[in-house]
Amino acid sequence: MTRAVIKFSSEDCGICHKMAFYDQKVAEELGLQFIDVKMQDTATYRKYRSVLLAQYPDKSEMGWPTYIVCDSPEGAFTIIGEVKGGHPKGEFRTKLQGVLNNS
Repeated sequence: MTRAVIKFSSEDCGICHKMAFYDQKVAEELGLQFIDVKMQDTATYRKYRSVLLAQYPDKSEMGWPTYIVCDSPEGAFTIIGEVKGGHPKGEFRTKLQGVLNNS
């Protein structure tokens, strides 16, 4: 089973851009596959849209960026948890580790 973190972000989001300097590295250090989904990339967005809509049916409560941790993101996925918004590197690692610890 593949456990991954899917980052939903926007190309014109400054916080999303800042997080890109370390979010993938932190996720991989924690043993997670990292999937970057920019909302403007329609092909990639369509592929993972069902994961986002399972957590946020109308997208109103999501943050920028939103990281959804799930098992089997390519198929019959199970959402483990999430991290919303921008965080310094250490805080992001702690929050992501907290999601893994609670699963």
